[in-house]
Amino acid sequence: MITAKDIMTEKVITVRPETPIDEFARILIEYRISGAPVVDKDGNLVGIVTENDLINQNKRLHIPTVIRLFDAFIMLESPRKIKDEIKRITAATVWDICTKEVVTVSEDTSLQEIATIMSEKNIHLLPVMRDKSIVGIIGKADIIKAMAYRPQ
Repeated sequence: MITAKDIMTEKVITVRPETPIDEFARILIEYRISGAPVVDKDGNLVGIVTENDLINQNKRLHIPTVIRLFDAFIMLESPRKIKDEIKRITAATVWDICTKEVVTVSEDTSLQEIATIMSEKNIHLLPVMRDKSIVGIIGKADIIKAMAYRPQ
């Protein structure tokens, strides 16, 4: 059975929450990676940031729909959603755009379970953890390689 430790990349490039977004973009290009775990000063995993987060940060601001009913104006979207969109487009650091609820796997998680998690939760990168330490990372390309070279 193929497990996370068989397919993970062991050299994990991480970023700090205060890393500027433009520096993060350069890191993606320089290391040819699609994202990175976000770690605090003690090395604890606090988030994950991907190229999709950068793309979403640059998408057009959605103007909320407003209807007028008598003398009142009613927004059809929550003020929270609007606030989140404004925060996204004005982000300056990795912390502003990263996912804070990170899904992780252990070294003995099976390839099938990893593929299921990625597919069902629409996740592009999975940190591999041993206790509280990041020991690897798995991207979609790692899944494809494992499938391509798996003995039939």
